[in-house]
Amino acid sequence: MLDNDFNKKFLSWITILIVISVLITNWEFIRWRWLGSPALEDLDFVRLDGKPEPGPRIVSSDEQITIDVFGKVHRSVVNIAATTLTMNFWNQITPQQGQGSGFIIDKDGYILTNNHVVEGAQKITVTLDNGQKVEAGLIGRDPSTDIAVIKIPGRYVSSIARLGNSDGIRVGQKTIAIGNPFGLSHTLTTGIVSALRRKIQSSKGGILYDLIQTDAAINPGNSGGPLLNSNGEVIGINTAIFSMSGGYQGIGFAIPVNRAKTVAAQLITSGRYAHPWLGVSGINLTQDLSQLLQLPVDQGILAVEVIPGSPAHKSGLKGGHTRLIYGNVSFFAGGDVITAVNGKSIQSMEELILEINRHQVGDTLKLKILRDNQLLERKVILEERSQG
Repeated sequence: MLDNDFNKKFLSWITILIVISVLITNWEFIRWRWLGSPALEDLDFVRLDGKPEPGPRIVSSDEQITIDVFGKVHRSVVNIAATTLTMNFWNQITPQQGQGSGFIIDKDGYILTNNHVVEGAQKITVTLDNGQKVEAGLIGRDPSTDIAVIKIPGRYVSSIARLGNSDGIRVGQKTIAIGNPFGLSHTLTTGIVSALRRKIQSSKGGILYDLIQTDAAINPGNSGGPLLNSNGEVIGINTAIFSMSGGYQGIGFAIPVNRAKTVAAQLITSGRYAHPWLGVSGINLTQDLSQLLQLPVDQGILAVEVIPGSPAHKSGLKGGHTRLIYGNVSFFAGGDVITAVNGKSIQSMEELILEINRHQVGDTLKLKILRDNQLLERKVILEERSQG
């Protein structure tokens, strides 16, 4: 009888201890899951080798570069809201708002952005890094280069973006983009320079030349924002993406900052950009075409047409005069062959256009040409291209 009582009491105590143990275990789980996990410093981690775990990981040198660049530049990057007035189905005037990015380039409040961000806007509102909204004025824009300059009062400027040199950039170097994709302010993405001298068709049907290709994520709303190098210098203006869906697919394009500097300077001083013009059209010389025409060179541009009254015409450059069919192309042969500009070999019309775009109206170009198997030099003073 006593043994039975003892056994019952013993089993009761065992049951109570098991219940208490289960409750304690469940409480620890509940505390972890719902009340928040304990701080890492409160936990004792033991590695398999018996050594203590290291402390919090220090950022890598590459990560620190990105952090430093953002710290230097983000206050100069702004969100741009461009409001246009449109007529709806019921002939009512309704406001439409587009979003883009830009960056402040001097203490007076000038902001560099894309033309397509502000084109047609009746009102331009800039949102600064601190969230303050300021109305901006349009200083000038150029659809052909997709560059525009707007301005806010200088008293609102707290930081200025530093413009770098895009001539020295190389494929493979780091790129950092800051902008406002989908209205998400001051978003940073990173990548590399994927390629140089790309050309794409603009929204207006023209061609944008000499673009920087990057795989840094660029999305709608990034347009007009800066593309930066590891020093935090602007090397380009983010302007377009290649996408089948309208979203990021790893291919973005930026206007080189050296091109933007030239255009922006004229927009600020005169409100417009004077495009330099030579006045010649031609075709790229190939080895096969050179053999057909019995020319002593196989690289250059065969001048097909020289526009009367153009700078090229005034310099004495001659176009073709004999119609020739080459493959499925018909053109006038017999004109001068342009082989170099300012001592630099030229192999295509695109290279000639790029060289012209690096200069301004009034600049003099030295053309090396081949005429009747003789190398000659002609000096051409660039004039302004007609906007018509």
